[in-house]
Amino acid sequence: MLNSIRIIEIEGVGPGPFSAMHLADMGADVIVVHRKGGNPTPGMPDQPIIDRGKRSISLDLKDPNDVATLKALLRTADGLIEGFRPGVMEKLGLGPKDCHAVKPALVYGRMTGWGQSGSMSRTAGHDMNYIGVSGALWYASLPGQPPVAPPTLVGDIGGGALYLTVGMLAGILNARATGKGTVVDAAIVDGSAHMMNLLMTLRQSGPKSSERGIGLLDGPHWSRTYVCADGGFMSVQSLEPKFYSVFLRRLGVQDDPDFARQFEADSWGQATRRLVEIFATETRDYWAARFDGTDACAGPVLSPDEAAEHQVSKERGIWHDDDQLQAAAAPRFDGRAIPPGTPPARGQHTEEILAELGKSIERWRV
Repeated sequence: MLNSIRIIEIEGVGPGPFSAMHLADMGADVIVVHRKGGNPTPGMPDQPIIDRGKRSISLDLKDPNDVATLKALLRTADGLIEGFRPGVMEKLGLGPKDCHAVKPALVYGRMTGWGQSGSMSRTAGHDMNYIGVSGALWYASLPGQPPVAPPTLVGDIGGGALYLTVGMLAGILNARATGKGTVVDAAIVDGSAHMMNLLMTLRQSGPKSSERGIGLLDGPHWSRTYVCADGGFMSVQSLEPKFYSVFLRRLGVQDDPDFARQFEADSWGQATRRLVEIFATETRDYWAARFDGTDACAGPVLSPDEAAEHQVSKERGIWHDDDQLQAAAAPRFDGRAIPPGTPPARGQHTEEILAELGKSIERWRV
């Protein structure tokens, strides 16, 4: 879908590279600028999954010659993605003004936690810090328990990378129509707050309080997980009455008065206690089989390795495990699943890319 688009990614960690991977998954020619001298990030592999489908060139952005090479690349590109703290790219002579002087139609994507301006813009932080401030972490636990969200998913990926991807595509559409580039300021604190608008919509017809445990999705017995006899977990979210009815029938408690008042909050506590007892009587696989193929909206909580073996994954080809377990590209177009690309070695395509630019490659030889 994005075969006509070229993105230059400045090596970083987390959401910026993920967004670039997302664009590469959809067909964009993504060239990642890796730092010369090896991997600078402790704990990160040299060929991470999020570099799949990209080409790699090694440059030293403190070297004027390499900066000139990067600017030559930008003349051929639709967009640039960087994830440094505000001001870093400007110090390198590669801020938006510098790059737009080279390519006025360039879409300049900036990925940060706190945004490009404001009192916290230059302050360090990570996923949990951003979503803690944005409000997105608030409902990530049962009442009285410390909030815990899945690592990186809500902030780095949901509120960060995916918003940057959308912003880049919107900017490129506009640039192709007008010839003018733009700066995409994708901040995790913004995106993760924006993601809460569906939850805020549900609150319009329910309790106006932000207190945990009383909302339509974070309080009821039919919207939580339960521990099974073998220590496994089942997820339950039978929101609509017709699905709740199926859920009760599969449990054999359709006539039990404890479960009769689905939307009345004063009944949720007792109903929850009953479900805790019921699910604890059998294993996760027992309950998974009991609800399988029904509209009860109840199912097992699987690890990634288990998810790869689930029938949905098998049927749709979601998970792939060659040398490393990873999920296939999403979304799909015309029903076609695109297999994961191969992550490049650092600097693997340096000579190829320089040759495309008509540059001498002699200084790159060891």
